[in-house]
Amino acid sequence: MERYRDVLLEVWREACRHIEIAESTARIDRIIARHLPISALLVRRIDPERSAVETVGTGGTPAAWAEVTRSDYSPSEGNSLIRWCRRGEVDLAAQGESPPYPLEFLLPKGIDGDVLAGPLGQSTTAQGALLLVAKGDHRFTAQDMELARALLDPFSAALANDHQLRELAKLRDAAEAQNRSLLSKLGRRRIDDTIVGAESGLKAVMERIELVVDSDVPVLIFGETGTGKELIARAIHSRSPRRDGPVIRVNCGAIPPELIDSELFGHQRGAFTGAAETRRGWFERADGGTLFLDEIGELPPAVQVRLLRVLQDGCLQRVGGEQMIHVDVRIVAATHRDLSAMVAEGLFREDLWYRIAVFPIVLPPLRERQEDIPTLAEHFARRAAIRFGLAEVTPSESDLRILKSYPWPGNVRELGAVIDRAAILGDGRTLQVAAALGVAPAVKPAPIHSSPQARQSGRAAAAMHCLDEAIRRHIESALEQTGGRVEGPRGAAVLLDINPHTLRSKMRKLKIDWKKYRPE
Repeated sequence: MERYRDVLLEVWREACRHIEIAESTARIDRIIARHLPISALLVRRIDPERSAVETVGTGGTPAAWAEVTRSDYSPSEGNSLIRWCRRGEVDLAAQGESPPYPLEFLLPKGIDGDVLAGPLGQSTTAQGALLLVAKGDHRFTAQDMELARALLDPFSAALANDHQLRELAKLRDAAEAQNRSLLSKLGRRRIDDTIVGAESGLKAVMERIELVVDSDVPVLIFGETGTGKELIARAIHSRSPRRDGPVIRVNCGAIPPELIDSELFGHQRGAFTGAAETRRGWFERADGGTLFLDEIGELPPAVQVRLLRVLQDGCLQRVGGEQMIHVDVRIVAATHRDLSAMVAEGLFREDLWYRIAVFPIVLPPLRERQEDIPTLAEHFARRAAIRFGLAEVTPSESDLRILKSYPWPGNVRELGAVIDRAAILGDGRTLQVAAALGVAPAVKPAPIHSSPQARQSGRAAAAMHCLDEAIRRHIESALEQTGGRVEGPRGAAVLLDINPHTLRSKMRKLKIDWKKYRPE
């Protein structure tokens, strides 16, 4: 191997200098061609997700057979290719002979001449093959195979660099799409726009945020469903020194228990059935930024143990892995549940509770910040106009009276949904708030002989009575459509866009029996 020292140094230099595989392959080909009689050089990437082999780098003067850049394979053929990669040996497909299995899936159809094929990425997530096509009638020798074997490591590194570049591009595109979606939902042009209610109903919350943004201590946000816990978590991130790093939200209650370890901490290739490649978990993806663990009270006990270790040591192990991986992540958690009560009942680890509740922030429900309803309604009306392509309509005084008289069990999220519905019903001309809430258009007046205080009390009681009836009809209609199902993907809670616990509480208050709506 000493005889190839100089050429390998040149090859390694080019492999590490250019992060895109197409450019590094083209430059390395010029070096190899001085020492090996080849007409073409190909780097083919194995893509298990699409069950295909794709040409990602070429050198020399490849013939027409190189124009077909992608070849599909079956699952069994893919398994054979992976086993071939792990074997790590260079094979010879001799001119005029059938190529050894499974090279027939790697070689483009129509090659005329000897081909040396070596596997790339035996120890990385990016796997593929290096193909060296002989020039003319040259027959590859044992010395040629020795050089080809020495080239596998630098080409594997080049392929791994290209794979990382692709992964980063995917993550960037996904983050940009998520940001666009979030901005659309919030009706904002920038993620750091002023939070509605920051100077009124949320003033105390914003003051708490300013106290903690410059530190890295974990923050635990308490609040009912729909109060805007994610918005507060992103506000903490955008005001912190980590603002240029990623902020990733994970809904702990939405991940199946059997996958939550893999999702949070990642897994090694082969760790379990279906783990075709190594995957970084959410902790690694949030490195240098903030990880928002929404509904942390839903974490299973075994995962709580692993999370505690990450918080204590800043290190984790992927599922099926042995290497300790250091991560620099700030944790912001949120819950609508009473975690202290769960600790007392043994449903949540006490030591984890102490770790995440270093700095608690309590979000008030919308019914306790009624001064924010007019501003929020105007904000959501602007958002609806943008989302649905309608003329912008401002809520009227009567609209605001109706909105303020409603208890808002679904909080700000429900208010946004109601304004969206009102904008659609009004078709850009008005906001049909009463119709969107199902409130009767008129309220029966109090008797004429009553006092002003009694008349005001009577109007309030009548309004609440009408609202309760409207809510009852709304819930009963949803139960009819779902056959009495409350929870789950086809349940009434999803249809009404509120938390199942909130819906059950409302049903108990209104004495609604879900069993009546079950099919016989």
